[in-house]
Amino acid sequence: MSTAAIIDGAGFAAGLRARVAEGVAAFRERTGRAPGLAVVLVGEDPASQVYVRNKGRATAEAGMVSIEHKLPAETSQADLLALVRELNADPSVDGILVQLPLPAQINENAVIATIDPDKDVDGFNPVNVGRLASGLHGFVPCTPLGCIMLLKDRLGDLSGLDAVVVGRSNIVGKPMAQLLLKENCTVTIAHSRTRDLPAIVGRADIVVAAVGRPRMIRGDWLKPGATVIDVGINRVPADEPGKTRLVGDVAFDEALPVAAAITPVPKGVGPMTIAVLLRNTLVSACRRERVPVPEGL
Repeated sequence: MSTAAIIDGAGFAAGLRARVAEGVAAFRERTGRAPGLAVVLVGEDPASQVYVRNKGRATAEAGMVSIEHKLPAETSQADLLALVRELNADPSVDGILVQLPLPAQINENAVIATIDPDKDVDGFNPVNVGRLASGLHGFVPCTPLGCIMLLKDRLGDLSGLDAVVVGRSNIVGKPMAQLLLKENCTVTIAHSRTRDLPAIVGRADIVVAAVGRPRMIRGDWLKPGATVIDVGINRVPADEPGKTRLVGDVAFDEALPVAAAITPVPKGVGPMTIAVLLRNTLVSACRRERVPVPEGL
């Protein structure tokens, strides 16, 4: 029985980060400064603290300047928006990332809309959403852009392939569908309320699972030879009492004998997100300084 090839997201991400670091060194030599990424954390959400710490470490490793603003949980929306406007105007800042979720008193949409679209390296600003939908240059959310990179590295030309995206979030599902359309795929967006979801998934050459439900996509749903990108990160009980482990939105063991290739969880899509964030920050810096964007990004 054949077994699906494991798509090495961690390895691809390491290569991308190395190319970004080379590009940063060339940018610094040409402009006399390093690209700057500003990360804003409001409150003390444990997961957000880990994400911000990892982003700061990766930014420094790439040779960029990491600018962190840690604000108390009771920060007002007005104060946060004022900080974002300051960062918009700061010439040393090329990328702005406000870590989500935000405390209840702050409207996330208002904050995202205030970030300068040309510094919006998360790709969440409505201007960048519109640019993506219109086929214009803009910033694309990091996770779906990382997924497209893995797919093209694995499959080459995606033209004409049938792709199903399970999940319709603004962060992954919707931009993922737009990126697949841009690559000339035939795209279906499915979700938890899709009728006969197994049949929809079963016709797809490419399945992108981003629904946030552990092991929702079963192995016998898949078309033999499909390529599976599992964006899900779900913590479930482990065999050992009191312990947990991470699983994706796809039943990995069931998918292995059916799919041609699949991303693991962890070490699949996850490492790509920060790598693409660094890539977007370097691209922003190059555009703002009007220097060529390095090839291979």
